[in-house]
Amino acid sequence: MTTQFFHFIFYRLSVLRRKSYNFVGLTASSIPIVEKNKVSFREINNLAIPAIIAGIAEPLISLTDIAIIGHVDEHPVEALAAAGIVGSFLSAITWIVAQTKTAISAIVSRHLGEGRLNAVKTLVPQAILFNFLLSVLILLLTSFFSGFIFRAYNADGLILQYCTDYYSIRVLGYPLTLVTFAIFGVFRGLQNTWWAMLASLVGLGLNVVLDYVLVYGISGLLPAMHLKGAAYASLCSQLVMLLIALYFYHRRTPFSFRLSTNVNPRLKGLLLMSFNFFIRAAALNIAIYMANTYATGYGKNYIAAQSMLMNIWLFFSFFVDGYANAGNAISGRLLGARDYRGLWFLSKDICKYAIAIALLLMMVCGVFYDSIGLVFNKDPMVLTLFGSVFWIVLLMQPLNAIAFMFDGIFKGLGEAAYLRNVLLAATFLGFIPVLFITDILQWKLHGIWAAFTVWMFIRGGALVFKFRRKYLRAVD
Repeated sequence: MTTQFFHFIFYRLSVLRRKSYNFVGLTASSIPIVEKNKVSFREINNLAIPAIIAGIAEPLISLTDIAIIGHVDEHPVEALAAAGIVGSFLSAITWIVAQTKTAISAIVSRHLGEGRLNAVKTLVPQAILFNFLLSVLILLLTSFFSGFIFRAYNADGLILQYCTDYYSIRVLGYPLTLVTFAIFGVFRGLQNTWWAMLASLVGLGLNVVLDYVLVYGISGLLPAMHLKGAAYASLCSQLVMLLIALYFYHRRTPFSFRLSTNVNPRLKGLLLMSFNFFIRAAALNIAIYMANTYATGYGKNYIAAQSMLMNIWLFFSFFVDGYANAGNAISGRLLGARDYRGLWFLSKDICKYAIAIALLLMMVCGVFYDSIGLVFNKDPMVLTLFGSVFWIVLLMQPLNAIAFMFDGIFKGLGEAAYLRNVLLAATFLGFIPVLFITDILQWKLHGIWAAFTVWMFIRGGALVFKFRRKYLRAVD
């Protein structure tokens, strides 16, 4: 499989520059399948590999901020803690309101499988407009209440000041990010993740360069901007990613930005699906919020270590999530074509690939276990706390892979209500009780990550159970 994998990478890179994509008239039958009822290895990776690269670009932007900020000369621990708190809040809000991306992807891919893309031509620009208006509302509300928000994370003193300064700049990127994500959802629904990958890679590269230049400055030319420099770097990269996404949307898809005076009849279903995903994402982020709040309460060294652990966990999650994105796009198309047998085979294949990726990440991090923390901070206490817990994050990876795979498939199937209920149960019946108990036992960071392990076990177990119950008969 390794030889096939690298052959696929080089093949795709060689044809990307010369291949012209045209989705007008594209149907499920025009997408290659190697054998009946089984999606080919190449097709899965045609979606998964670019999605992995695009996915890891997002957390790498935050990891770059943390790595550079954690080594500044002035108050590095406080700056690192502030970047972690703001990053967690930004991720929480973005995940909640960006769920329209998933809903758009599911609806577009299903209509692609049915051969009826024309039915959603007016829906897509209406969904993008909805994302933009929602993001502007969130920008205004969170800017006004930013001090209150970060006090709720137990931030005070210099950490609170850094949080509000950093966020006042980063919040300007909300409309840019949410419109970009909506467009990425259109691309995924059209079975294309390469354009999102290109936009994300350019944004990541720009962010790395600007982070270093703006945070540290250039002697005699540009003053060091400390934490604010990292915020401006992220904002610039978000703008560039949006411009690239707009180019591909306008030039390579059958959709436009022209708004119809008639509301598309599918908009109600999209908003309902998005609302269920909103609630699900809110439950997800309650867990992350509580984890960071407890860590902040334990002390600045604890929240600094937790910021490193959480961002690495998110990095791993986005890495594995590439196959979940492939499952999301392909499962919607297979559902539209009523190919339930193919859906069953798809679930088995992407799980195998994702678990292999998770095991590879575990091995690499195991080899460099003592060196990874030094990338982000040099404080001995922070590094000790980080090293004492990082092994839990690594052991979770195969479990995460299974949960994320079926999460992506269920999104493609439009099972928003079930996904909502699973996250609510995992958070309120699993994560929170374990967090309370381990806090009483004084497990601190170990307790936080024990709660996350239980959380992921419930998420993955519930999805595997329902999928087997519903689709196993398709292969009989």
